[in-house]
Amino acid sequence: MIRPDWPVPDRVRAFATTRALGDLKDPAVRRKLGALLPAEPAWLKQVHGVRVIDLDNEPLREGDAVFSRRTGAVCGVQMADCMPVLFADDAGTTVAAAHAGWRGLAAGVLEATVAAMRLPPERVHAWLGPAIGPRVYEVGDEVRAAYAGHEAAFTPTRPGHWLLDLYAVARRKLAGLKSVSGGGFCTYSEQRFFSYRRDRTPSRMGAFIWLA
Repeated sequence: MIRPDWPVPDRVRAFATTRALGDLKDPAVRRKLGALLPAEPAWLKQVHGVRVIDLDNEPLREGDAVFSRRTGAVCGVQMADCMPVLFADDAGTTVAAAHAGWRGLAAGVLEATVAAMRLPPERVHAWLGPAIGPRVYEVGDEVRAAYAGHEAAFTPTRPGHWLLDLYAVARRKLAGLKSVSGGGFCTYSEQRFFSYRRDRTPSRMGAFIWLA
C-alpha cells in the first residue's frame, strides 16, 4: 500500500494499493479492501473519457473521475498502467479521484475533475499515483498527435514510435494547482505493481480517497 506524501489536511485520507493486496476484480480482495475503508468505494465503469461523477448526487457510475464533499464517501479509480490522480483542497472540504490513461489525459480528464470540484485551482492539491513510466511507455504517432502542445513529453525511439511521459503531461496540465506531488512510479518496471502491458492480464489495483 502507498500513502500519498502531500500537504493536505489530516481529515483527507488516501492510499493506492499494490499487487500485495491482490486483484481488485476478485470479490475476496474487495472484501479485504473494505476493511481498510469507511464505506464501499464508488466503483466506476471506466471508459477512458472525461466524465466526472458527483458521488453525492449522481446515481450514474460510468465515467473516469469522481468527487465528493461528504464525510466517509470513498472516491476511487482502478488502474494497471493508467495513471490515478487524487485531489483534495487545502481546507479539506472536497476530494476527487481521476483515471488518466493516455486518451483521458489527452482529452482533459484532469482539467475536468478540477473544474467539477468548483474550487479555485490555487486551493487544490493533486497526487500522481502509480502508472507506466516514461522509460518504457512506447506509443505511436497517433498518440503523439493527440498531445499537441506537449511534444516535450515525448522521446523518439524509432521511426513512428515514441516514449511518452504521462507524469510530465499531468504536471503541465495541473501547473495552476497549489501543489502536485507523487509521480516517479513505474507499474511496468516495478514488480510490486500489476501491469497490463507487462503481464497481459486484467488484474487491477486501485487508488482511493475520502474525508474522515
